[in-house]
Amino acid sequence: MTVTSGAAPPSVVAPVRRKGRSHIRGNEGIGGWLFVSPALIGLVLFVVLPIVLALYISFTKWSGTTSPFSSGAKWIGLRNYKNLLSGGSLTQQNFARSIENNFYFVLFVVPAQTILALVLAVLVNGKFLKGRSFFRTAFYFPSVTSSVAITLVFIFLFQGSGAVNRLLSFIGIHGPNWFADSNGLFHNLLGVFGVHAPPGWAKHVIFTRSIWDWTAGPSMAMCAIIILVIWTTSGTFMLMFLAALQNISEEVEEASEIDGANAFQRFWRVTVPMLRPTLLLVLTLGLISTWQVFDQIFLTGNNQGTTTPSYLSYTTSFENSAFGSGAAIAFLLFALITVLSTAQRFILRDKDAET
Repeated sequence: MTVTSGAAPPSVVAPVRRKGRSHIRGNEGIGGWLFVSPALIGLVLFVVLPIVLALYISFTKWSGTTSPFSSGAKWIGLRNYKNLLSGGSLTQQNFARSIENNFYFVLFVVPAQTILALVLAVLVNGKFLKGRSFFRTAFYFPSVTSSVAITLVFIFLFQGSGAVNRLLSFIGIHGPNWFADSNGLFHNLLGVFGVHAPPGWAKHVIFTRSIWDWTAGPSMAMCAIIILVIWTTSGTFMLMFLAALQNISEEVEEASEIDGANAFQRFWRVTVPMLRPTLLLVLTLGLISTWQVFDQIFLTGNNQGTTTPSYLSYTTSFENSAFGSGAAIAFLLFALITVLSTAQRFILRDKDAET
């Protein structure tokens, strides 16, 4: 098509202003609220209200046999929290022991499951690995298996005459009755060198327990549960790392290889920094889940060496009928998880992105 030099330029069409646009958006907003209202109603009824009710119960002395709003629930204010945090009562001693047990559980599980998941992800992401689909399924399978079934299998493996102790007997080690042994791992190791009593400085009491008790390490029963949890959770985090590894451009790896970096340098200085968001996610989820461990503790029986705050909250509420104290334990655990998660995110934040 030829345009003559004397032809008038095409006119610019002015944008048409639509009337009643805000009215249409208003209707869309109402429709949106209608669509999400079933989910919001369910969230309020089954999540928000129970949390608010549990918070109210934590300020009362309630046995659970009557309505929490009747005269059977006596308002006592912060007494439940004071009993857990001060006074030296049996309640505080049990709570301190549960914090110690759970601390060592987190200390051993979170780093081990993170490192193992990353190693497995790198392994199954390798180009030259044959049967990658099989290995991915095999490593992930424990994560989708019932925790009850796996825990029962581990109970048989770690009992006094179980397979683990039979294997240890071949190398001259007489293993304990794992799930019934509440002795600390570090104390057992010190006992090999003849240290059976605490030195003078270790007798000082902190939060109802001596320094010697705080440094006892995880109990032998907790060690078995630690092995169990690491084996069952690493597969899930492996998938997260695998997805992140597959999003890393091959050009980046090739460029670092051309620059002369060896395999370890490429992994540590190129791959790991690019996995920072996934690493933060895995560590956060691991920290939260390990502080909330309950299933394995419940199935392996009531042992002072394996009691955690979640399990203590359950037994205090449903076995001792002290629902106020049990709710207070739950909210103290919530506060502890919030503080630790925030501190972890602050420590692992990307300082270069902030600048």
